Amino acid sequence: MNIESLIKENVCEAISILYDKTVDIKQVQIKQIPRHLDGDYSVITFPFAKLIGKKPVDIAVDIAGQLIKQMDILADAVAAGPGFCNLTIGDLYWTNFVKKVLDTKLYGHHPSNGESVVVEYSSPNTNKPLHLGHIRNNLLGYATSQILKAAGFSVKKVQIINDRGVHICKSMLAWKKWGEDETPESSGIKGDHLVGKYYVDFETKFQEEYKLWQKTVEANQKLEEWLANEKVIERLKKGLEKKGKTTNDEFLTQYFFKDVFKNKYFNEYSALGSEAKGMLQKWEANDIEIRVLWETMNSWVYKGFEQSYKKLGVDFDKLYYESETYLNGKELVLDNLNSNNSIFYKKEDGSTWIDLSDAKLDEKVVLRKDGTSMYITQDIGTAALRFQDFGMDKMVYVVANEQDYHFKVLFEILKRLGNTFAQNCYHLSYGMVNLTTGKMKSREGTVVDADNLIDDIISEVKAESEKREKLSGVSQTEKEHIWRTIALGALKFYILKVEPKKTMIFDPLQSIDLQGQTGPYIQNAHVRTQSVQRMIDEKGIELTNFDDYKLSEVEREILVHVHELPAIVLKAAKNYNPGDIANYMYDLAKEYHRFWGNTTILDKNDSAATSFRIHMSRVVAKTLKSAGKLIGIEMPERM
Repeated sequence: MNIESLIKENVCEAISILYDKTVDIKQVQIKQIPRHLDGDYSVITFPFAKLIGKKPVDIAVDIAGQLIKQMDILADAVAAGPGFCNLTIGDLYWTNFVKKVLDTKLYGHHPSNGESVVVEYSSPNTNKPLHLGHIRNNLLGYATSQILKAAGFSVKKVQIINDRGVHICKSMLAWKKWGEDETPESSGIKGDHLVGKYYVDFETKFQEEYKLWQKTVEANQKLEEWLANEKVIERLKKGLEKKGKTTNDEFLTQYFFKDVFKNKYFNEYSALGSEAKGMLQKWEANDIEIRVLWETMNSWVYKGFEQSYKKLGVDFDKLYYESETYLNGKELVLDNLNSNNSIFYKKEDGSTWIDLSDAKLDEKVVLRKDGTSMYITQDIGTAALRFQDFGMDKMVYVVANEQDYHFKVLFEILKRLGNTFAQNCYHLSYGMVNLTTGKMKSREGTVVDADNLIDDIISEVKAESEKREKLSGVSQTEKEHIWRTIALGALKFYILKVEPKKTMIFDPLQSIDLQGQTGPYIQNAHVRTQSVQRMIDEKGIELTNFDDYKLSEVEREILVHVHELPAIVLKAAKNYNPGDIANYMYDLAKEYHRFWGNTTILDKNDSAATSFRIHMSRVVAKTLKSAGKLIGIEMPERM
């Protein structure tokens, strides 16, 4: 039983003894007292005034006296203010708490609550490698999964791999045209990077083709037709001028070809576009040659993804492939369309829609006029498949905030289709993450590649470590493991400490600072706990009983922090916010660093103090490790 529950039970018992009245434990309100004030917890007595028939201040006086008699863990209990009874927890409770944490297998974890949840994250395309945005997505998804598991949920981690479509065919076509049978083995290029290179090649060749077309009479005619639409141009100019952008003829020409006509050109005029779309049609018709090429290039990408996921320390319980699921949603829509109470309807052009205007979401097309599926339709089908596979109570989608509207529509459609889990679907929406300009730049054009970023941070950590010369006597293999551990801890903490919905800038050099609010700062606190243990082992110090030890202010603060972890886990799970865990770890590390700098841990004149401080350091180490695992941060023993 945690201390809050223990206090509440004793308040109920005190009221029964004092006033012969029964109070439900849910009616008892307590709150933690701010750390700069005296006391640990405050019992609020206002809710009992009507039942008992006394003033809240008098009830506080009575309860304070009774709780001191009942609870041997209290050092003090006093009435404070008009309706508060302030309690100070005695040292005996904290010394016993240290032993309890050390005896707990998974500190901070809660028993099963009987509910299951599916968490979807990553979900990349197979035409390019993972990038910085994927890093934030994967770290949020994995950490959220671990936190929900610790909060008592049965969790399944999944992703939907977007392995079909014209964008995939662009890479395939480019390789077929210009690849000269290049493979990851022959080129020495990681598989997903190699396929991504051909995606870039396609875009380069397409832009060359498009620029040549823009010089034609036909292109000029299309531009003039657009410019002649005065209403459209006037509206555009007003919008751009509000953003401080000029709208001269040169700008309008560039805007037309870049933002207005590019997709139409690809779909209706481009030779390369026609070839890519033709390849997709052959894929859908199960053309053997195209299917073999598709499977081969996808296999390169999957191997590359596996390496990237291993670097990041994330994994999945089940993979879904769009190529296998994209027709499921269409079947669901058509089945519903043919039912008596269909939520869908057809328009004159043959397209299928749903009207969500009563939910302030407008109309939404779910099948094009040619009968092909939309992304929303595929997501409907995939959700149904997952319920078939797992029968989950909840589903969490980790997807960037550009898709906020999409998920509002999806969840509303799932509800109207009668899915029991639909009321508990949650879009963990996150903002963009950008990289500061400077030392580390992307090696893949404007996209910040995930593998390269991780490697660059490891290089920075290595350089800093070698400057400090703290790992002498450690093998090269162990050094490299430590550098990776610190680099990934820096990356994960820096990204996860920020509330998901916020846009953020990742500063690689700031992330590895040992003195700031960083992963290495937290990891260094753990390293200090291990150095204490090594001192004990080296000096052969025997630990003694510390039941009667009187805690210092900083020692009490540390244990109050440790005590909060189970509650923080529930809070983070409720909010789907790994930042709650990350910032909790920083606060605990800060208190331990303060303790380290102001305390003689091995006190030769006080064996009980030495014993307690060693055990408390072990508790801090265990808590940092336990919390760290929830957000994927490993705790090194040296750094």
